[in-house]
Parts: sequence; structure tokens; C-alpha cells
Amino acid sequence: MRKVKPPAEYPPEEGRYVRGNDYSPAAVVVILATFDLATPPEVEALVMSALDAGAALAGTLQTENVGIEKIVCNVVANPNIRYIVICGEESPGHLPGEALKALVENGVDENKRIVGTGAPTPYLYNLPPELVERFRKQVSVVDLIGCTDPRKVAEAVRCCYQETPTRFDGYVLYDPGAYPEPPIVHKIAWKVSKPWLEAAGTEIPPHALRLLLKVASNKTRRNLLTLLWEVGGASLDELKETLKLPDKDLNYHLSVLESVKLVKRDENFVSVTPEGVALLKFQQRRK
Repeated sequence: MRKVKPPAEYPPEEGRYVRGNDYSPAAVVVILATFDLATPPEVEALVMSALDAGAALAGTLQTENVGIEKIVCNVVANPNIRYIVICGEESPGHLPGEALKALVENGVDENKRIVGTGAPTPYLYNLPPELVERFRKQVSVVDLIGCTDPRKVAEAVRCCYQETPTRFDGYVLYDPGAYPEPPIVHKIAWKVSKPWLEAAGTEIPPHALRLLLKVASNKTRRNLLTLLWEVGGASLDELKETLKLPDKDLNYHLSVLESVKLVKRDENFVSVTPEGVALLKFQQRRK
């Protein structure tokens, strides 16, 4: 079975992951459905069980854009990685697990948007098309989205490095050896660090600017607008937990921002409008 030594630059991208066996065919992605800086214990348990079972890389995924871009860069730098095991509870706002699975299955369109996902901002602006296609050819997905059992995740990893085909949860897994092309070392240049703003070139008419600035001058609304801008949108539950706001207060401030079209709600998901982006950019320029 052919294996290759990863280049010295591997893995090229930093992130919330741990490096394990460089010659393992499995990388494990655990969905992180929280804004907290600290990793929840149950998520940490999934990461460590994957590492102990022999994964090449094991870490968390929080967003459907830059987070996926980092995974792509790290995987194509190691041809030994042939499987992506996705596990953990899906994030209802960002759907990063679904987006990653859709990327492998469908790729991206001419606008660099992942095809076939319901995620709100699945744009991979920082990746050249050839890198995306190499990633798709190199790996297969083992879909364990919703699984929070460390033992099952560990078993998935062990099945991936068997020499003979092994049945696991509807899959037939084995180690096919390294992908038969050289590693690609690509580091994100951060040309687009907030991909959801790429198309937001909206300018605010002067007569409306004074009203919008007054609305956004409230500290809570300013924090709310800035948070949505930074993360590309969030569910109501995520906003309530992060900002520590009661339902009544959160709905009031969102309604005020909606009334002047700075945010929009799509069922349980809230995002910044192009007008909201333009206002935040204007405020940045004034600092």
C-alpha cells in the first residue's frame, strides 16, 4: 500500500484541531454548534476519541465558509487522507456539516458557492477551483452528522484504515493508500476574510444615513449588528445565548433593525442586509 510523507509545511492552516498519525487515511470533523471560545466537553470527547483511534487530523468546524476552506487546504497537503468523517450535532444556523458534505458531492458554482446546501453563506472565495476539485477527488465522506457517541466515531476511524473492505454503518471502508498525485500546499491569503460581504457594495443615500446611525447608536443594537456581521448570520438561540438577552429584548432590537432594513430574518436565522453592511463599513471609515 502506497503512503507518502507529508511536506514540511503540513498542515498549512492553523485551527481548532489536533494532529495525529500523518499516514492515517481518516480526518475527523466535529461540528461546533456554539459561539463560545471554549470547546464543550462533549465535542472535545469526540475529537480525542478520533485522535486516539488513529485519525490524521481531528478538530472542529464552526462555519460554512472559511472553516471549510481551512479543511480543504490541510487535507490536500496530505495525500494519505482519503476520508472525511463528519460528526457531532449539526449547527441549525450555519449548517457547516451539510455544507462540507455537499462540497464533496457537488463542488462549487461559478460564484464559488457550494452547490446543494441550505447553509446561508457557503462561499469559498479564498480557494482556486483546482484546489476544490483535488479535494473532491481525494476524499470520500463518512456522514455521521448527529452522532455524538465517541465510540462510534472511533470505530469509523478504525474501519477507514483496514486493508480489507470493512462494513460500517452502510459504508464499505478500507485504506486505498495515498492519493496518486503530489501534495498541494496552499495557504489562505485572506483576500476575503468575510465572504458574506463579497457582493455587498451597497451605498446608503445621504438622506437615510442620519436615521440609520441613530438606530445603530444603541449599544445593544450595535453589538447585535456587529456580531451578525462578524459571523455571517446566526440563529435566534445563538444570539440570545451570546448576547445574554431575554426573548422580549432580543425581538425588540431585531424589530427596530428590521424596520430600517439593516437585518433580515429567515424563519429562525438572522443576517445583515447589504444596507447593514454598508452602514458598518461607513462607521469603520469614520474611526
